[in-house]
Amino acid sequence: MSTEPPETTEDAEPETPATGDEPVGAAETEGTASADTADTADTADTADTADGAEAKKLSEAEAELAAQRLERERIERRKAEKQGPVAAGAKLSGKAADLLAAVRAVESGAKPAATVFSEPEPPRRPAPEPVRRPEPVAEPAAPAGPAPESVEAVRGVLAEGGAPEALAPQVAAALGETAEQALREDPWQLLRVAGVRPEQADGFARALLGAECAPDDERRGRAVTGWLLEQAALAGHTALELPALTAALARQGVPDPDAAVQDTLAEGDALAFQDALDEPGAPAVTNGEADEDGEAERPVRVLVGLERYALAEESLADGLARLINSVPKQDGSAEDWEGAASGAGSAAELIRAVAAHGLVLHTGGEASLAEPAALLRAADSLGLRAWAAAHTPVGRDRFAALARGAVEGEAAEGEAARTVATVAGLLSGAEGPGRDADGALDLDLLIVLDAPLLDVETAALVTESLPDGARLVLAGDPGVLWSAGPGRVFADLLAARVCPQLASRRPDPGPLGELVSGIGIGELNQVEAPGKEVVIVPVRDAGEAVHRTVQLVADSVPRAFGVPPEETQVITPGHGGAAGTRALNAALKARLNPGPGRFGGFDPGDRVAYSPAPGRTVPGRVVGADAEGLRLTCAGEDVLVPKERVEQSVRHGWALTAHQAAGGRWPAAVVVLPGDAAQALSRPWVYTAFSRADRHLSVVHGVGQALPRAVAEIPAKPRTTRLPALLRPQVPTPA
Repeated sequence: MSTEPPETTEDAEPETPATGDEPVGAAETEGTASADTADTADTADTADTADGAEAKKLSEAEAELAAQRLERERIERRKAEKQGPVAAGAKLSGKAADLLAAVRAVESGAKPAATVFSEPEPPRRPAPEPVRRPEPVAEPAAPAGPAPESVEAVRGVLAEGGAPEALAPQVAAALGETAEQALREDPWQLLRVAGVRPEQADGFARALLGAECAPDDERRGRAVTGWLLEQAALAGHTALELPALTAALARQGVPDPDAAVQDTLAEGDALAFQDALDEPGAPAVTNGEADEDGEAERPVRVLVGLERYALAEESLADGLARLINSVPKQDGSAEDWEGAASGAGSAAELIRAVAAHGLVLHTGGEASLAEPAALLRAADSLGLRAWAAAHTPVGRDRFAALARGAVEGEAAEGEAARTVATVAGLLSGAEGPGRDADGALDLDLLIVLDAPLLDVETAALVTESLPDGARLVLAGDPGVLWSAGPGRVFADLLAARVCPQLASRRPDPGPLGELVSGIGIGELNQVEAPGKEVVIVPVRDAGEAVHRTVQLVADSVPRAFGVPPEETQVITPGHGGAAGTRALNAALKARLNPGPGRFGGFDPGDRVAYSPAPGRTVPGRVVGADAEGLRLTCAGEDVLVPKERVEQSVRHGWALTAHQAAGGRWPAAVVVLPGDAAQALSRPWVYTAFSRADRHLSVVHGVGQALPRAVAEIPAKPRTTRLPALLRPQVPTPA
């Protein structure tokens, strides 16, 4: 590892905090999933699409939205099946009993809450509702945007309350046709708009309600409870433990947090659960006593979560249990599978595990992808309909090239190289094998790469889309950042140990592989890099960091390694600050593709990061613009971004955050660590950022000892999830 001396600059800028210029819901750092989820959270409203009357087929984004909408309908049907009263929870006391009573009080109403506080039951999965493939239609797939008159009415209310009138389209989309009336009746509904904070909603409410506005208003308590659960989802939690939620409500000035939670549950804005604690060493009873029958009570934790994520996690658990408990389809004899394994080298163990199990986990770094590639080819040779799916187009294309190649001297070509898609394309129907007559994916084996990047909603869609008897392999590097959306699916499954887990023994080669492997176990080692595969560039402040980054991308890396600027990726901890993605992209654009930004800040040739849906980033390049919107080319496909969505879903892409870069690799990477980013660093962040480079890594280093301290001492921030508790009663305990 070599070190370049610092270079004096004349354009040094004073440092500014990396978290200083974004509203809530768009945090600038990525210690948790909140930063990049926030970056895409305001793209969730994809209703504003171009008129589809003349369209002949769905775009990828529209098809994905259609698939998600069908999944929502399926979840509603699941809810309707659960109309019975809550049988569990009779032995609760204190806050948990109060909450249960509040929920039971509305069980007979129009919105039953049958899942509140329910004990996980033994396997109860009915035949799965098929997830139908969205078919191209002449009409627009996405719902129409808010009516202009509705937006104008909301604009008037916002002006009356002193809120920015520019929020009117978002408010109208969030609250529906009666948005004006809803705001007047409950001004705190403004918190349902991404980026609005409680203090801002309070000011709006005071302006509208006058003397009627009070901190103990139950409307405020409900709205702040929902807002806190949304913020928790942005940070990766699928639910919050009740004490954590009530404490957060108290910090937001809610006088009676318990009552606020009860009101939220009674209105159906959230669900509550009790999960049994079967952890080793846990006490046998909850209150030190036995019940009337002499049986010890099981310790439980009470959680509250948004319905959307709670039901997705339950659906995921059901789908995984179905795969684990079912016998895989017998395609090929045992001798055929053993023959395929015997010639597969290090992939043999993986092939044997897949032959006998419906769900298999595979862990390892970049080099270990050769083993899923060998599995894909072996399955193809056995006549299975096998597909692989990666998180990003970059990952898809890399794996497709690997599937075409040889593993340990074995020549392999053919169908295996053409059966690789992105996860989003597979689910939407834009890529992959399509659906069978029952609505399931038309395949026998699915290998999902980049598995740590799966959030609960996407993972639920994947598992529920698999036909009975299919096999699922989740493969990925457990050291990288978790998903941008809620959940920690891969980590939860690894911890639950409910299916075979195979750890690859293929190390990533060279100085870069040695460096990243050390980071994975908490050690930032000095590595020998005779070819300058790793270079440290010390800087004194954020202005110098920007200057040196531009110099590296535009001059040093192309000259020393022959890697052009378009194949070098800059990665930094946040969007804001003097050396965040905004500042870096502005400087890189000025050097690499200067222009006036006549198309909403963009010019033809600009490198961009496009977010077609929350949690997904697709690299692309600007082609042009017209009255319909901004035209891009992404992964070889033409994309039209409607003009009303450009600001929310397109950013310049020379510099990305680590969450945006996850799932991709580039010949060269420049990781920028300005002094104001020290608190954003963690071991998974450093591991993810440093492992994006194939041939060369430059580290623009201004955080001093914060870097080795983060690697050694700061693991991933914990996330509260329910998946292990939901799986436990449905999956037999391994002997």
